[in-house]
Amino acid sequence: MTAIDHHPPIVGAPVVRTWRSEADTQEFATALAARPGIADAFITLHGELGAGKTTFVRHLLRAMGVAGRIKSPTYAVVEPHEAAGARPVWHFDFYRFDDPREWEDAGFRDVFAGPGLKLAEWPEKAGAALPLADLAIHLEPQADESRIVTLRAQTPRGRELLA
Repeated sequence: MTAIDHHPPIVGAPVVRTWRSEADTQEFATALAARPGIADAFITLHGELGAGKTTFVRHLLRAMGVAGRIKSPTYAVVEPHEAAGARPVWHFDFYRFDDPREWEDAGFRDVFAGPGLKLAEWPEKAGAALPLADLAIHLEPQADESRIVTLRAQTPRGRELLA
C-alpha cells in the first residue's frame, strides 16, 4: 500500500452551505432523498454533540418514506429501517466505540457489503474499518442556531448526489 492509498480521491471541491433553520435541513434532506444514487450510498455525518446529525437523518429517512419512530442508535450502534419500495437503510452511531475492531466484531462488514443506504454518525470512531463514504457531511453549529454545512463528495456517486 502506498501513501496515496491512505487518502480519499479528490472528486470535487467541497460545497459549503448555511442552513439557517431546521426547514433548511429538511429541504436539503428532501432533495437528497430524491437522488437516484441515494438507495445504495454511504454517507458520513460529522459534528459535535448537538450539531444536528440525527435531525438530518430523521428528515432524510422521512423523505425516503420511512415510517414509525426514527431514533438515534447511540446505544444500539445501528438501527435498521425500511424505506419506500422495501429499500434497506442502516443508521449507525459509532459514538460509543472504544476500539475500531468493534466494527469488525459486530459483523458490520457484511452490512456494508450489501445493498441499502448506510448513514454513519461519528465515523472516525470506527477508524479505517469503514469504506470510503460517497458523501461526507460536516455540521458546525453557530451561535445563531444556524449550521455551516460542508459537503464533500468523495466518490462519483457522491458527486451525483450533490449534482
